[in-house]
Amino acid sequence: MATQEISTSALPVQTINPKIKTNSLLLEGNLLFNRELSWIEFNRRVLEEALDRRRPLLERLKFLAIFSTNLDEFFMIRVSGLKQQMETEVPIVSPDGLSPAEQLVEISKKLRPLTELQMSCIQKQIFPELEQAGIRISPYEQLNSTERTEIDSYFHENIFPVLTPLAVDPSHPFPYISNLSLNLAVFVVGPDDEELPPRFARIKVPPVVPRLLSITSSSGHKFVLLEQVIAANISSLFPEMNVIACHPFRTTRNAEIEIEEDEADDLLKTVEQQLRQRRFGSCVRLEVDTSMPPVMVNYLRREVDLEETDVFTLDGPLHVPDLMALYKLDYPSLKERGFTPAIPSALANDENIFEVVRRQDILLHHPYDSFSPVVDFIQVAAADPKVLAIKQTLYRTSGDSPIVSALIAASEAGKQVAVIVELKARFDEENNIIWARKMERSGVHVVYGLLGVKTHCKVALVVRQEEGTIRRYVHLGTGNYNPTTAKIYTDLGLLTCNPEIGADVSELFNFLTGYSRQRNYRKLMVAPIQLRERIIGLIEREIEHNRAGRQSRIIAKLNSLTDTRIIRTLYEASQAGISISLIVRGVCCLRPGIPGLSENIRVISIIGRFLEHSRVYYFANGGQDEIYLGSADLMQRNMDRRIELLFPVQDDKLKQRLKNEVLEISLADNVGARLLLSDGSYQRLQPSPSGATIDSQHIFLQMSPPPLD
Repeated sequence: MATQEISTSALPVQTINPKIKTNSLLLEGNLLFNRELSWIEFNRRVLEEALDRRRPLLERLKFLAIFSTNLDEFFMIRVSGLKQQMETEVPIVSPDGLSPAEQLVEISKKLRPLTELQMSCIQKQIFPELEQAGIRISPYEQLNSTERTEIDSYFHENIFPVLTPLAVDPSHPFPYISNLSLNLAVFVVGPDDEELPPRFARIKVPPVVPRLLSITSSSGHKFVLLEQVIAANISSLFPEMNVIACHPFRTTRNAEIEIEEDEADDLLKTVEQQLRQRRFGSCVRLEVDTSMPPVMVNYLRREVDLEETDVFTLDGPLHVPDLMALYKLDYPSLKERGFTPAIPSALANDENIFEVVRRQDILLHHPYDSFSPVVDFIQVAAADPKVLAIKQTLYRTSGDSPIVSALIAASEAGKQVAVIVELKARFDEENNIIWARKMERSGVHVVYGLLGVKTHCKVALVVRQEEGTIRRYVHLGTGNYNPTTAKIYTDLGLLTCNPEIGADVSELFNFLTGYSRQRNYRKLMVAPIQLRERIIGLIEREIEHNRAGRQSRIIAKLNSLTDTRIIRTLYEASQAGISISLIVRGVCCLRPGIPGLSENIRVISIIGRFLEHSRVYYFANGGQDEIYLGSADLMQRNMDRRIELLFPVQDDKLKQRLKNEVLEISLADNVGARLLLSDGSYQRLQPSPSGATIDSQHIFLQMSPPPLD
């Protein structure tokens, strides 16, 4: 319930490391890719998966939905941020030298062809091929008389009663259009005033009614879009009026939560208030159907206060994620085959998990390895009479989380349970508030993070009384404590009772829940205290090894790379002749392949069935390999505005597994991998004519139990 404040004295000073040589190349803006444009290239790669005919049809539809969801968040957060920057007296220039206005122009220029490609894929490939498979999305006008009677009857009985037309006239101002809602814009005229300008009305397509309305079919499945059914029956909402236009539209609003935490006495209440205000953010995008007349488009645009460049005209269904309802249909041939995640052999019997972890560290590679050992770790601890305390961070978790239930059970059993819940986890704030309050009511000590930073690290600590001594058991991970996403995200986790790591984790929790200003840790690297400096120090150590003729190499697998100081240090390492291999799924501002600067850096991105989410950092260290896992990407926000940690993997066998299996197989991928070129584009890798086809995710699946039939 408490909200602790982090002392500014614990934050790293933002100065250039004096060990880094002055090099004019390192200061040139054109040696960095723009973050926003790099993100668009990432979403382009997502779209390419939808265009890949080798994928099962419903999997392609899933990637189209992901593309749209990604784009929504991009506009709500990144584009809205650029628009806000334009309103400042001194606009912020990006590290690559672009002003906010210039970035918005480039964003619009790059995104429009992608949205056109997405709609073309839906209309010309996905829908026709679904129809061949027995799933038809039928336009309303193509329904026969029997089908129209059926669906019109459904409209009058189930849809009409919940619709609310909102007219605009001198006594009714233009209605508020909520964020991401689907709407119909309507122009009507009276029978006696057809010479007057048409009147406008807005109808919100009700989210409580399925977007895809099922129609009785003798074979397969047949659906019609809800908005088309409403439009076909629109006259019933405006009796004695003539409807001259009816078209769907959708708005996207600024959804970033801004909290003046210095003035927030109660962070929980502040976040709740901000959640209510989020839907009232300013508009940043208007999506309309291609058939909407220009006069209606311009009317809507003016009313929501947008420029022409903020309007996206789509030749296809708005809000594509609604089509994912089709994924629930029983068409296994149109989906990826199911699989059974593996249980590590050390945990395969019924032996107590604490006994196993006391003997050896356990490495988990999700989703190929089951997430159940992590759940078992907390559940067993909750029921174990020898366990005295459980401490855990929660950033995102599932709606029916067994971990939350176990923490509540542990508290009710009299154990000391402390949970750091991050209320500011974007778009999960409401869920986190619900679970935090439920835990509080059960006696769990809930701390709502630290002011000024997000608690993003993934760590659980179990304190156990054993034979007259206290032993700490720890789980550390790269992903959230979420059993649902653990099935579709690739992440890594470590179960250990290493005394030094256990002591570090105890001190980290004291830092998170109390007034500790701990700066030095035995094994952990912690942000925002010293993570950037430690990463830079490890890179510089590789440079020293290289100069001394010892083994040197850097491999990193992460989600995003944007921190300019770390990028500069990687350039320094490349200039020193060190081989650097980066697996960056999303945004990468580092520009590889520049002669004299980054020709020794290779960057690939892997997009596949599972979302690549793990963070792994490997350093050859003169032949004494060091590998770190953790929650942190190499981004300024992770270094400066989040509680993050990287932890070492010390067992030699586990280090070899990470290097030879997770990293090297990923680097050899020539199916889901794309190579980042020096111009910012990505080139899909292909097997050589005589080489093997290497799909890293497929190989990892083969290491798991056989796929389900």
